[in-house]
Amino acid sequence: MTVRTRIAPSPTGDPHVGTAYVALFNMVFAKQHGGQFLLRIEDTDQQRSTAESEQQILTALKWLGLQWDEGPDIGGDSGPYRQSERSELYRQRASELVEHGHAFHCFCSSERLDALRAEQMAEKRSSGYDGHCLQLSSAEVTAKLAAGDSHVVRMKVPSEGECRFEDMLRGEIVIDWAQVDMQVLLKADGLPTYHLANVVDDHEMAISHVIRGEEWINSAPKHILLYQYFGWQPPQFCHLPLLRNPDKSKLSKRKNPTSILYYQRMGFLPEALLNYLGRMGWSMPDESEKFTLAEMIAAFDINRISLGGPIFDVDKLSWLNGLWIREELSDEQLADQLIHWALNRDNLMAFIPHARARMERLSDIAPLGAYLLSGKLPITAEQLIHSGLDEESLIEVLQFSLWRLEQLQEWQRDTIFDTLKTLANHLEIKLKAFLAPLFIAIAGTTASISVMDSMQLLGPDMTRARLRHAIDLLGGLGNKKLKKLQKRFDGLGSEKVQEDSPQA
Repeated sequence: MTVRTRIAPSPTGDPHVGTAYVALFNMVFAKQHGGQFLLRIEDTDQQRSTAESEQQILTALKWLGLQWDEGPDIGGDSGPYRQSERSELYRQRASELVEHGHAFHCFCSSERLDALRAEQMAEKRSSGYDGHCLQLSSAEVTAKLAAGDSHVVRMKVPSEGECRFEDMLRGEIVIDWAQVDMQVLLKADGLPTYHLANVVDDHEMAISHVIRGEEWINSAPKHILLYQYFGWQPPQFCHLPLLRNPDKSKLSKRKNPTSILYYQRMGFLPEALLNYLGRMGWSMPDESEKFTLAEMIAAFDINRISLGGPIFDVDKLSWLNGLWIREELSDEQLADQLIHWALNRDNLMAFIPHARARMERLSDIAPLGAYLLSGKLPITAEQLIHSGLDEESLIEVLQFSLWRLEQLQEWQRDTIFDTLKTLANHLEIKLKAFLAPLFIAIAGTTASISVMDSMQLLGPDMTRARLRHAIDLLGGLGNKKLKKLQKRFDGLGSEKVQEDSPQA
């Protein structure tokens, strides 16, 4: 059997270190067995998926040194490698399931489903579809389809018994079918959900091993059932432990920078970050902490993965990065890295138009641009508090700005300005007063160049990281306070805040 693995990120946000972690183990496992590693873009969420996000994923993974044998950028025999380009195939497969009695048309309105969910929560029952449309006769279904009634396609799920499957790390896993919902497979817009597309694509692309985060364990019965319905041999499953914050909670952007591009912008070496991700739940036979990708492939044994949640500790990563700098780079190589990282002509040309009006000597460039080459700024809570807003408004400005900027799909100066100006108007705060704490958070002073220009030069990852740092300096936000702010934020007419993406 040829080993074929894949990573299937969703292009809906910043490229996540959890994606890189799962991609690394998939690539190493495939290469260690002489197989192939694929990259597939799961862009069925058309409202949130963007070409920019896809490109960032490709750029970030390539920067780390991960290489795939087939993918949307290089092609392959199993393409296309974007789900949005495979829609007709999913519709055909969904029709097959309906035709063979394994799925059904569901015409329930969102209002009925919301009411059902509320009733189940009130009665402290497990939420899930109640099979209402399974009671429709074939004549009723035909009439509704002919009338053009909005509908989805749901899979049928056994009401009794257990699903049993083998996991490469965990042995036999048993889940009661009563805990498995009648999953929507095809949405009302004709596009598939993750579950249908995932199974169809893994089969069509001959994926032999599905290595993914443990958060997908509860979805495995749906996937295994679909394989059975189609009459296909399922792949071997391996559910990796999730990356954790130092407090053992799931890795999240609230407590740790999660974007790969943030670590690139901070000046971490790609070899060091990949080395660190390789240590997440796995170790070399000789327990060495510093190793190359080639050394990891040569020594890899998937059974050495520990199921304890690996801790992603930025301080430990920084220590390891220091080892790589001191032990692997000569003075000349370090100079080349510094020039390539930040002191290159493109970066200088982007900053010079803003700096030249403030310069009298060439040496003025250093203090003017120091904050653009820094990571965390040495700012204090007192600086933020003294920026002019009361404490409640200050927190709102920082947190609401962060949420709005996380929703931006186009990171340009004018777009950033329009976003922040609109937010200031909603909060009924004069723009100058609104921007004052943002100047402190982003540049460390109100005397820098325009904060919107600073944000564009820093990029989205570093900008958001600095806003989070400023919020932490003010004491951070507990869940109760966050929920209160979220409610007020939603009242401004903005989209609901997105949760962190799964570690695919």
